[in-house]
Amino acid sequence: MDAITSAQMNAIDANCEYLGLSPLQLMENAGAAIAQAVIDKIGGGQKNKVILITGRGNNGGDAFVAARHLASGCDIKPKVILLGRAFQIKTEEARRNFDALKHSDVDILEVVESTQFLRSDWLKDADIIVDAIFGTGIKGQIREPESTVIDLINDSEAYIIAVDVPSGFSPDGEPFDKSVRADITLTFHKMKTGLVTPDANTYAGDVRVVDIGVCEDAEKYVGIGNLQTLTRRSTESHKGHSGRVLVIGGGAYSGAPALAALAALRTGADIVTLAVPKSVAEIVASFSPNLIVRALPSDILCPEDVPQILEMIGSHDVVIIGMGLGMDDRIKSAISEIIPHCKRVVVDADALHGLTLPQADGCDMIITPHGGEFAKLRGTETPTDTSARIEAVMKFSKQNRVVTLLKGITDVISDGDSVLLNRTGNSGMTVGGTGDVLAGIVGALFAVNPAMDAASCGTFINGAAGDIAFVSRGYGLLATDVIDNITEIMK
Repeated sequence: MDAITSAQMNAIDANCEYLGLSPLQLMENAGAAIAQAVIDKIGGGQKNKVILITGRGNNGGDAFVAARHLASGCDIKPKVILLGRAFQIKTEEARRNFDALKHSDVDILEVVESTQFLRSDWLKDADIIVDAIFGTGIKGQIREPESTVIDLINDSEAYIIAVDVPSGFSPDGEPFDKSVRADITLTFHKMKTGLVTPDANTYAGDVRVVDIGVCEDAEKYVGIGNLQTLTRRSTESHKGHSGRVLVIGGGAYSGAPALAALAALRTGADIVTLAVPKSVAEIVASFSPNLIVRALPSDILCPEDVPQILEMIGSHDVVIIGMGLGMDDRIKSAISEIIPHCKRVVVDADALHGLTLPQADGCDMIITPHGGEFAKLRGTETPTDTSARIEAVMKFSKQNRVVTLLKGITDVISDGDSVLLNRTGNSGMTVGGTGDVLAGIVGALFAVNPAMDAASCGTFINGAAGDIAFVSRGYGLLATDVIDNITEIMK
């Protein structure tokens, strides 16, 4: 069974909200599923003493919903133990569902210290305990009163139902302090990676994946949630920690490499260096004082320039190559020498014509072709049907060990194992230069993120920034207008 990380699940949740599906709806569905699991266990009603032990996050919110359902129309009087005070509940959705319990026949105990919990006799004769303390939100060592509560749950003779993952257990398969030992775990939407590890047998019990009505497109298309998984700049970062990018381009055109470099800077790269032929170096430098330009000895990129470029590659995290280079055979020869020395590289535009695949070992590569370029790489026409394009991109990426970002009305991004689609962008972005901007965005993200994340989030950011520009500029938008709106999307 396919399993996802907690970060991926958080991204899916955020994408659902971006698409218009309220988090309250998902919480309602999750809570109803928990209540049904309790009812199924109780069966004929011989056991009806149910305790729901909750944290202050959305995992607790799911349990608040379950308590409301159980109190309505069942021979059950559920009790809720909240670890903390009501005013400490962290999310609006959980708070609203907690407040709804005031209008239901549910007893509530707020616990702020372990001794208070120990004095309670609620657990002594509980038939079912619903564990909704942490879920996937656990980080680091468990504090009090949660640590003692986990021990008490494990020492009880009740049937234990864990919500999403047992509290304390790592949803991503990482080491953990301690965990509830559940009889059954109800995990939402998809299996979590930690629940397929050997430890899962001990702590999770019988794992059941519960459908809570997640939008299909929230997982199929890139959205705001995917951006939340990106590496963020730390308040303790120093120059270079957020990425050093080398842009190799120019010769036939001067604007293309400058656009890529400016886009990389706007996306958050700390240092962007442009290696361009001497024929255009001064022109490229004149675009902005923020650009660091290194003039190559020749008028076009050629094998004689390679030694100087290799020196620069060693001091940069990622290389972006191809924008505005031209199609001369000497350029192709230089590209074929440069790329195998790159640790991480984004291959765009003219560099695609000098590309040798499969890629060299030790080189992590993203390619960004449009349909025509992809056809030349494959030696056959690029399909127009979306399903066929997905199949073609996945097959090509797997065979050549690359991440492919096939540009189109719907962008297709794949590493050969997984695939994402992107639908941001508009017809105004057919103007020249927007592809160079995309390469710069992807390269900046790739300096500090995995290739699949950089490619998928990069195309979303580029298209979304273009959509903002289209509102004010219409079909008169320029590539620089897209660059100006990158930060709005990155926020």
